Amino acid sequence: MENLTIENISCEAEGTPILKDCSLEINKGDCVALLGPNGHGKSTLLNILMGNPRYKVTSGKATLDGEDLLSMEVDERSKKGLFMAFQNPPDVPGVVTMDFFRGMINARLEKPVSLLKFYKETTAAYEKVDLDSEMASRHLNEGYSGGEKKRNEILQMLLVKPKLALLDEIDSGLDVDALKIIADVINEMKENGTTFIIVSHYDRLYDLVNVNKTAIIVNGKVALEGDASLAKRISKEGYSFLEKEYDIKIEKNEKKANDVSIGSCAVKQVIAK
Repeated sequence: MENLTIENISCEAEGTPILKDCSLEINKGDCVALLGPNGHGKSTLLNILMGNPRYKVTSGKATLDGEDLLSMEVDERSKKGLFMAFQNPPDVPGVVTMDFFRGMINARLEKPVSLLKFYKETTAAYEKVDLDSEMASRHLNEGYSGGEKKRNEILQMLLVKPKLALLDEIDSGLDVDALKIIADVINEMKENGTTFIIVSHYDRLYDLVNVNKTAIIVNGKVALEGDASLAKRISKEGYSFLEKEYDIKIEKNEKKANDVSIGSCAVKQVIAK
């Protein structure tokens, strides 16, 4: 990935408008802090980029290295190098974690990964996120604690080696040690060329991964952009200065549609059938 361009995207979920002419430019190597009040469109933007069918884009476009991202199926986006770590990873009963990992890797390859290479890479990934490799024989996320689910998302990111990683509150509910583990993985992948868009309400993660760009979504659009110091200011002052200094009025969040991950949507559909 060299460039992701989001131009004037508007979208709705179940008839409720969420994003309104949202625009953002992401370049290779960026580590972007995506901030904004609750319910103003941060998670929605990530879900649209990844292809969640629950969200209907009504206008605008998104191009990845000049190609129309919005016209691609979810698997195509994944093969182009996109990956999303969910805010609330779903349990997937009946799917063995190791089988899921292997299928996930093979879906991006022309030839299936060898068992030896797969074993080595998964063993190393489990060590990096400080999870017991015995968990690989359990059903995906079933019986995992909240922190284990978040680290399991990061483990998947290590295995697929994405070009662009979308992290939706990956740090929520984590203790200090787990946060440091996740930050170390992000920094390692940054050095290897992965670009990141990270949603978080806490500046500690942003400090640990040294974000170089901040984008603030207010009222469904990117209202203000800056460097890492902007994220730090939000942490200290909140969003009140936006109206005083930039005449950006924050609309009251009136029962907007809840953000749901692609994973949880898919799981519910399969169970329903």
